[in-house]
Amino acid sequence: MSYAFGTIEELGSGYGFRKVRQALGVEAFGVNVIVMPPGYEGFFHYHDTQDELYFVHAGTARVEVGDEEHAVGPGGLFHVVSTTPRRVSNGGSDDLVVLVVGGKGGYVSRDGHLVDEADAGRRAAFGSGG
Repeated sequence: MSYAFGTIEELGSGYGFRKVRQALGVEAFGVNVIVMPPGYEGFFHYHDTQDELYFVHAGTARVEVGDEEHAVGPGGLFHVVSTTPRRVSNGGSDDLVVLVVGGKGGYVSRDGHLVDEADAGRRAAFGSGG
């Protein structure tokens, strides 16, 4: 199938990992949702080759990297290179919901194409203050 839809709730309930990649048939990168209860301490970990991008959907993540600690709230993002040890914990009083995308192999440059060239002007103006 060339597309799939889902919700975090459809992927499971309770705390822990929700396997997005498998459920939606994603093959190009790893992706999971992690749900942590208030006060949950994560684990320091690293990867051999897979960088990770974290997006905080709800709650407050406490991220420890090296000697630094950061609070990341809803809408916040953070990226970490594969071999960098990090720990993500729930630093708030509500459930923490984090989308984690992992991959390796580098950036794919702009390769998008409009289906309808009539949209080109509107696309060019989007986000450019127009």
